[in-house]
Amino acid sequence: MDSIFEPGSNCWRVERADRASVLVDGENFFRAVRQAMAKAQSRIVMAGWDFDARIKMYDTQEEPEGPLEIGRYIDWLIDRNPDLHIYILRWDYGAIKSIFRGKTIFTMLRWLLHPRIHLELDQKHPAGAAQHQKVVAIDDNTAFCGGIDLTEDRWDTRTHDEEQEYRCQPGDEDAGPWHDASMAMQGPVAKALAEFCEMRWDAAGGKTMRDADSGNDCWPDGLEADFSDIDIAIARTQAKLDDQDEVTEIEELYEDMIDCARNHIYAESQYLASRTIAAAIAKRLEEENGPEIVIVNPCTAEGWLESKMMDTTRARLVAALMEHDPHDRLRVYHPVNEAGSEIYVHAKILIIDDRLIKIGSSNMNNRSLGFDTECDVAIDAGDDARSQAAIARIRNELLAEHLDGDLAEIEARMRETGSLIETIQLGRKTGRTFRDYQFPELSAAEEWAGEHDLFNAERADDEYAAVDKPF
Repeated sequence: MDSIFEPGSNCWRVERADRASVLVDGENFFRAVRQAMAKAQSRIVMAGWDFDARIKMYDTQEEPEGPLEIGRYIDWLIDRNPDLHIYILRWDYGAIKSIFRGKTIFTMLRWLLHPRIHLELDQKHPAGAAQHQKVVAIDDNTAFCGGIDLTEDRWDTRTHDEEQEYRCQPGDEDAGPWHDASMAMQGPVAKALAEFCEMRWDAAGGKTMRDADSGNDCWPDGLEADFSDIDIAIARTQAKLDDQDEVTEIEELYEDMIDCARNHIYAESQYLASRTIAAAIAKRLEEENGPEIVIVNPCTAEGWLESKMMDTTRARLVAALMEHDPHDRLRVYHPVNEAGSEIYVHAKILIIDDRLIKIGSSNMNNRSLGFDTECDVAIDAGDDARSQAAIARIRNELLAEHLDGDLAEIEARMRETGSLIETIQLGRKTGRTFRDYQFPELSAAEEWAGEHDLFNAERADDEYAAVDKPF
């Protein structure tokens, strides 16, 4: 089976990974990042939408080494290794929020004077757009790419308990249950992601980075690999500027992945607001023997303004998709915890059959496909049975998490029914589970905004692009 990846079309590069692992939810991500950073010998690069030096990387499973607070942890790493340089690249507009974050601004000012801690703001995007990538590259050896920033409101466990004291940070407010994902990678693909970070750093005007050591093993202790010796594609979104080419690899990859599905499409996304993706889904729904399609979204977008506009767009698209679903193969669900509280879905995951998996920073909305700066990674298992089994297990583990079920039971139901939707329906119960999508009641103003896609910018020249609040 030929790979669907085409460098220059639906991806930037395809590179080998010695090993790779999907990290689901904040606790697992922060544990792996801490451990990898502790092994760095020469360079750590963090490129993100946001960065908050106050957050604490709690771990309920083991005792972490070094300070829990990320700012102090960086100081600790620098103090113990005189050869280590740390680079932090973040979205320029989002950095304004740091002024109001207690001691973060003082930490940043102190770091500005440090010879081995380098800070840069990424302004290489159209007005109103965001540097939305979430990449950490360590010694050109190990890298992370996904939906999780090193910032507030990202930490949670896979049980998403109603009462969780470690979520109440850096202040005393609990942002509530939060679901997210990232991928850890080692080998040539990690070196490629480090080069990608260097490119973004240079574009933002940063001084030349020091070279990194690619031979040092930075893989987190105890992290089992889901995949080994496998190709991983890196796909990007980059808006067109006078001195910057437009890149729409992620958009093309979404379309190609949806187009090649045979049995199941499983997606987790913060939004469902892309006309391009909706059109690709509608095409598959109309087919006589097309795939089942399950989309997991949060109950509502975060923030009053976003919920008014993005939820309106989602309602319009879901209604349109239902009209194109004569075979009843579409489901849109919201996860809730054992108390019935909504779990906010910030993960950006697309799984096609037992063959393809994509994880990254891009949402299923227009701005992620042509306006913001994004980075995703994807695996095509092809005919490799071991990699196919890994993708199936990751999907089934996600279902077990959301349905508070047993992985073996989920796997057995998938084998018995061959149906993703039936497996989910049989697993639903009271407590932590999936809730069916409910259409919101829309005001005239909300309907108008949705019709005009006012808050869902599509390209850099979109008339309303700068109005949207990225996330």
